Amino acid sequence: MAQSPLRPPALTPEQRHAALEKAAQARQVRAEVKERLKAGDLTLPALLDLAATDEMVANLKVLSMLESLPGIGKVRARRLLRDLGISESRRLRGLGEHQRRRVLEQFGEPC
Repeated sequence: MAQSPLRPPALTPEQRHAALEKAAQARQVRAEVKERLKAGDLTLPALLDLAATDEMVANLKVLSMLESLPGIGKVRARRLLRDLGISESRRLRGLGEHQRRRVLEQFGEPC
């Protein structure tokens, strides 16, 4: 029987386990990055540079990144995204050059 084009191919138990492990590792890396941002151990320019080379960090949502900054809550983060013209679903890897510059300027970081 042919697989429906709307469903992903079935995974073997080993493939499923490997995918789950990779997803858990990605969540852990993103959580560590957000914690470092919150603690001030990681700057926005450094984070954006890291996202250019690290696939797991590149998948971090911009909204989640903003919420991790000290003094920025959920409401203010959404307002900032709206004011900057950035979608709430945008990920770090998807930031264009102008969007990246506006985010950095908003927080007084050098471009």
